[in-house]
Amino acid sequence: MRPSGRRTDQMRKVSFERAFSKHAEGSCLVKFGDTHVLCTASLEEKTPPWLRNTGKGWVTAEYGMLPRATGDRMKREATSGKQGGRTLEIQRLIGRSLRAVVDLEALGERQITLDCDVIQADGGTRTASITGAWLALRDCLKWMETRNMIKADKVLKDHVAAISCGIFAKQPVIDLDYLEDSAAETDANFVMTGSGAIVEIQGTAEGVPFSEEEFLTLMRLAKTGIAELVDMQKQAIF
Repeated sequence: MRPSGRRTDQMRKVSFERAFSKHAEGSCLVKFGDTHVLCTASLEEKTPPWLRNTGKGWVTAEYGMLPRATGDRMKREATSGKQGGRTLEIQRLIGRSLRAVVDLEALGERQITLDCDVIQADGGTRTASITGAWLALRDCLKWMETRNMIKADKVLKDHVAAISCGIFAKQPVIDLDYLEDSAAETDANFVMTGSGAIVEIQGTAEGVPFSEEEFLTLMRLAKTGIAELVDMQKQAIF
């Protein structure tokens, strides 16, 4: 039995609140159960130096957790003068995931930055960030389209969403919350497009190595969960 009482193939309640921030070109408050992340998209009419005069744009991400996103107050990374390794790894994952479904040439020489700020954490912050950031990015592109800057459907090629799966109490389960994630025998994150293509898979055995059969079971759970998330994204924009 899972601590939450959910079935092994049951995700937490997921919700999206678009246009949460009035100043950002695109924004979405995403909730995966008790994990809440504010994703905002900001447009700049410039590219990183290495892309100047190439005709290509760039999509990148930054990630952070507010001091009381968890049970105990965490120090802001700004006070230490640098970002931690976990933060850097997650924000690079978010950026890679979004660029996988963006035509950078169609975007033009512009940069869109997705800021993913964790308001409350209960496991799965990176997967919630990717899933919510797609909606913020999509709304940013629609904002640009209304100003005759781009054709949004030419820039955004597909949906992208992410979900965690793992082995908890010897059972493959989907969308781990903190209690499960902290005690899981295997922990994995899956990022996939709306068409079912794989963007990235991160999988780690926390103790006993997992088998190929167990991995394939996790993969099946992830494919089903991501298909549900993509359907929710579609419902949120129509």
